[in-house]
Amino acid sequence: QAQLVESGGGLVQAGGSLRLSCVASGIIFRLNTMGWYRQAPGKQRELVARITGGGSTNFADSVKGRFSISRDNAKNTVYLQMNNLKPEDTAVYYCNARWATDPRIESWGRGTQVTVSS
Repeated sequence: QAQLVESGGGLVQAGGSLRLSCVASGIIFRLNTMGWYRQAPGKQRELVARITGGGSTNFADSVKGRFSISRDNAKNTVYLQMNNLKPEDTAVYYCNARWATDPRIESWGRGTQVTVSS
């Protein structure tokens, strides 16, 4: 049974930073593309960033230059470093694991709230 557990969310002022972590279990971590998504109230869930098992990354245009994603395959953990946060970054952030050879096989965490005050 796959399980993804996020942590690191909270309340921060605009311009501040947060680091989210997601620990995975029950999956072969290095064979999964790991992603961070977010969902703001009244909006659809959107991709923030993702990283393949080999370390290739891509980001939403809205976070390029401010956010970075990394993974530690030895710790089954993916990180999202968020700098220069803006009020529009306020959302629930979800961790996602997607099997590299079959994207239909995926798992989700329960999410962690990030609130950025102006």
